[in-house]
Amino acid sequence: MLKLEIILSENDVMSISESLKEINVGGLTITKVRGRGEKTAPEILVHKGSEVFVPHFGDKYRIMVVIPESKEERTVNIIKNNSRGGKIFISQLLRAIDIETGNEGEEII
Repeated sequence: MLKLEIILSENDVMSISESLKEINVGGLTITKVRGRGEKTAPEILVHKGSEVFVPHFGDKYRIMVVIPESKEERTVNIIKNNSRGGKIFISQLLRAIDIETGNEGEEII
């Protein structure tokens, strides 16, 4: 199993979610996060244009999804084709447990 964490803008979240449903990638978790990358955030004019504010952190969204390794390439392609920017982080997931049923492994994702 693989865990993918994707950081991107809000505009891309729904199209990725809908496209992942088409390849039977079920659950995903979305959280609003703040962060910064290499690029400086755009300036924001405040007080009728007399003051400039440069935010240190920008609003982004993080999607977390667990998939079987067999769906890695299709999932990555969907994310890349449905977003204008961001990052994808992929890591091995050692174990997954459904608390309610006690089931483990790929059958619970």
